[in-house]
Amino acid sequence: MEIYAHMEVVDTNDQHVGTVETVEGDRIKLMNDDALDPKQLYIDKSRVAKVDANKVYLSQHVSAITTRAFLSSE
Repeated sequence: MEIYAHMEVVDTNDQHVGTVETVEGDRIKLMNDDALDPKQLYIDKSRVAKVDANKVYLSQHVSAITTRAFLSSE
């Protein structure tokens, strides 16, 4: 599962969550100006359900993504 900069990140409903800036170990860093929650820019890679050519699909709905339990701390 390769995740690259500028890939779109979406939830299980295909709702936009953000755009990948970089991958740092086990975390995906979202671009600050495009993140659903600019205060929480990191998502654990364990939350990724699948990856296709240009999109990262997360394993939960957007409501769960905005909670601290889903996002990893900086």
